[in-house]
Amino acid sequence: MKNKQQRIGVIMGGTSAEREVSLRTGAAIVKALEECGYTVVAIDADKTLPAQLIEKQIDVVFLAVHGRFGEDGTIQGMLELMQIPYTGSGVLASALAIDKAVTKRMVAQDGVTTPAATLVDVNSDVDDIVAQCGHFPQVVKPVREGSTLGIAIANNADELKQAIAQARDYDRRVLVEDYIDGREVTVSVMNGRALSIIEIVPESGFYDYTAKYTVGKTRYLVPAPLPESQYKAIQQAAVASYASLGCRGAARVDFMVTDDNFYFLEVNTIPGMTETSLLPKAAADCGMDFAKLVEGILDDASLDR
Repeated sequence: MKNKQQRIGVIMGGTSAEREVSLRTGAAIVKALEECGYTVVAIDADKTLPAQLIEKQIDVVFLAVHGRFGEDGTIQGMLELMQIPYTGSGVLASALAIDKAVTKRMVAQDGVTTPAATLVDVNSDVDDIVAQCGHFPQVVKPVREGSTLGIAIANNADELKQAIAQARDYDRRVLVEDYIDGREVTVSVMNGRALSIIEIVPESGFYDYTAKYTVGKTRYLVPAPLPESQYKAIQQAAVASYASLGCRGAARVDFMVTDDNFYFLEVNTIPGMTETSLLPKAAADCGMDFAKLVEGILDDASLDR
């Protein structure tokens, strides 16, 4: 992807609950590519997307759409049909990674520890699930949502029932997962290689939407202050999780860490690229500035991913 005469379409926005974050990610990518001398077209993803790609004569797509209808394999499938190379993971890996329940099963089969969880779907008896819950707190999260949208920590049965109802506003399928009392860390993986681990220390104690996207609301420790053996083991688990799903390009793998163990949470196949995002911070700690990071992701664009 060294031909700077090709027209790069940066697809952003979309219709998911993460639209605003995606627009910020896309704008940062557009700016970086323009400064590197590429011909760039910003494209807001809506139902006219195929027509826009044809009309604007896009040669290669840089995907910056977070959440469903962007990070879930749908746009990737469309691009495969249109034969337009694109960045990031392919159809299958994207569809798997957006589904937290499926992802947990797959990485667990490859020996990566993940918190115990119960899936709540349209056929589940919520009252029975709440009654059977033997310990608290529990973390309730929509299966196919990001940016901590719809996530809540339930400390008793009443809170659990309420949290499940609220999470269902975001997705018909919900995970009720054991709460891990530990430190939150994230590992960015770039083309199969683990970058520096970042420890996330939110001011409020909970890394919610506000803590993620408001400058100054969270401290980031890079590299994370972990024992060397644990640090390397978490990096290895991140790469193993990335490989389990068949990811490509850049992805981010989240964990909770205790004194004697660590627990896989999820994989993000289109990580944020805003001023508070984690992938650029990890890349910078490895000596890769933002422009080099963006260009490195673009260089891996292809079909049949």
